[in-house]
Amino acid sequence: MSTTIHPTAVVSPRARLGQSVSVGPYAVIEDDVTIGDGTTIGSHVLLANGARLGRDCRIHHGAAIGGPPQDLKYKGEPTTLNVGDRTTVREFVTLNRGTTSSGTTTIGSDCLLMAYSHVAHDCRVGNNVIIANCSALAGHVTIQDWVIVGGLTPIHQFVRIGSYSMVGGGVRVAKDVPPYVLASQSPVIFEGLNRVGLRRRGFTPAAIELIDKAYRILYRSNLNVSQAVDQITRELEHTPEIQALLDFIASSKRGIISAHATHT
Repeated sequence: MSTTIHPTAVVSPRARLGQSVSVGPYAVIEDDVTIGDGTTIGSHVLLANGARLGRDCRIHHGAAIGGPPQDLKYKGEPTTLNVGDRTTVREFVTLNRGTTSSGTTTIGSDCLLMAYSHVAHDCRVGNNVIIANCSALAGHVTIQDWVIVGGLTPIHQFVRIGSYSMVGGGVRVAKDVPPYVLASQSPVIFEGLNRVGLRRRGFTPAAIELIDKAYRILYRSNLNVSQAVDQITRELEHTPEIQALLDFIASSKRGIISAHATHT
């Protein structure tokens, strides 16, 4: 199938379109744009300079991809917004390219960004991530693989959300959410393991039980974080899952969420 461009679309001759790309009515594609094979661009979409789309993506009506950062320090430097393969971007999503801090904003493969969600400059979103309607990532947020973010959720700049976690809807996230957990309420707190998600992703019962033991030490033992980490390190087998948790805590700059409400 050849590439098709609706006659009302405005596509720069400098843009690089792959095989079997479809461009809908009134879409605007600027000069410095790359679109992978099989990707569909809906009506009234803007692909701004610096946008890089992978293969077989689906970009729906009114999305604005690769716009300049909403950062007063940004002075028009050339930066990029990279989207992986098979990612779906729904209506009126906004994805900003990076600043000179990192040079790029990255969205992984096989993601779903629902309508009106926003990813700001210099964010890192992993693979197989779902971001529900009207949620917003501030600058420099990192979301690891297989995370689900509920609707209407604002995520503070520089926050990290660990892999296989699920964050409830309407939750203000101001601290790091460690991997494998359910996080909800406002302010956000640890509510338990994301057991359903872990089982769906093929984690064994033994692996889930070991992760649960680690979180009981971290959140239910009346130890502070440093003490809990020491106990986990001494007492539990260092499987990849446990090591990922320990590494996540060790690299946290904003601190991890609590198991009880704290007003921040």
